[in-house]
Amino acid sequence: MYKFNTNDYLVRIPLFVIFFWFGFLKIINLSPAQNLVIDTVYWMPFFEAETWTFIIGYWEVLIAILFMFKRTTFFAMVLLLLQMTGTFLPLLILPEVTFQNSNPFLPTLEGQYIIKNIIIITAALIIGGSKLKVSFFRGK
Repeated sequence: MYKFNTNDYLVRIPLFVIFFWFGFLKIINLSPAQNLVIDTVYWMPFFEAETWTFIIGYWEVLIAILFMFKRTTFFAMVLLLLQMTGTFLPLLILPEVTFQNSNPFLPTLEGQYIIKNIIIITAALIIGGSKLKVSFFRGK
């Protein structure tokens, strides 16, 4: 396995699909997570919760596009980590929605939808870690 050489586009393309698809659904107001997002961002300043949903949708589409180019991986990682911080907020501020009877061992469908993002973060860290290690830490 050590000599197995993978093309990181095997991970970049699924990340593009996930972020572009779900971001676009937020933009056109058809996301299955629309109400969860609105219930989570109600406290955000400057805009109404519905407007924040559109902003998050465009943010996710931007993440998708940035992951497709190796030169923009760093920016994709920064935006992804900020976005994922917000994505996990419902687990903390809406446990009655994300867990059955607020039991952290019994996630609802919404909770599972959020928890599965751990694999997305891991995939992004694998891409970002290898790219950043080469370009930023070795001076290439």
